[in-house]
Amino acid sequence: MSETQNQQILEHLKKGLTITPLLALNSFGCFRLSARIYDLKQDGHNIIKRTVTSDHGDKHFAEYTLLKLKEGK
Repeated sequence: MSETQNQQILEHLKKGLTITPLLALNSFGCFRLSARIYDLKQDGHNIIKRTVTSDHGDKHFAEYTLLKLKEGK
């Protein structure tokens, strides 16, 4: 693999997209998205988590978003 999962996930988030555990598994083979998000946060990236409820209201999962800094920072 030329890019690490952290790099792949960060590039995905930098496009303004969100990521969920299922998307991370299907797209990047990442079984532990929360651990990768922790690594990215430790590197200084401002990532927030939102808990999403399924359409049927019976399942909950995390959705992560990269917050961009204001220009000039």
